[in-house]
Amino acid sequence: MQRRSFLSLLGATTVVASTGCLDDDGAENVVLPPQEDQLGESDALAYPAYGQAFPEFTLPDPLNGETVESVDNDRVTIATAIYATCPAECLVLGNQLAGVQSELDDRGRSDEVRFIAVTFDPERDTEPVLRDYADMMGIDPDVGNWRFLRPEDEEEAEEIVTDRLGIGFEREGDEFIHPAVTFVVNPDGYVERAYQDDRPEIERVVGDIVGVADGYEV
Repeated sequence: MQRRSFLSLLGATTVVASTGCLDDDGAENVVLPPQEDQLGESDALAYPAYGQAFPEFTLPDPLNGETVESVDNDRVTIATAIYATCPAECLVLGNQLAGVQSELDDRGRSDEVRFIAVTFDPERDTEPVLRDYADMMGIDPDVGNWRFLRPEDEEEAEEIVTDRLGIGFEREGDEFIHPAVTFVVNPDGYVERAYQDDRPEIERVVGDIVGVADGYEV
């Protein structure tokens, strides 16, 4: 998948090899401008952020038996990590992302994006539990662009979610203490946005997705 060549309009710049950044106006692997509310420089954050490569991994989706890759070269990817019995953050985040899914469907742009949610509680997040979570959040399975990814065990969950996605979690009784981070990943596998918020604004997320999709003509 090739991006539009409009980045050449930025003019001659100096490439910083360690991050892929061209200058303060953008990065060579992304189409959106820098994220203004990012909490720091991308290489100083625990999670992959603006202009950085999104980690590549493959996990099964227990709801349909498919094996899913973390990067889709034909679509924009919205990725996050949740656990289905979460009493707080994951309920809010799931509902917000269901709203994003619905809005994109209303605009006729569902085919340009897919959602992946990695569980870090594979022991309890079985296929029926994840289906109940999807139903409770208002996620529409008929749209066909939502995937739950389930690591094999706790060790793999920590390796994927904490080590690769940079979303640390700690179990306290039946619950987990964890941040909420949601990524917008372009078809080349680079992070365009990383929202550290359990309530990212629906219109903002939709606008960022559409901006990336238009930049790639997906």
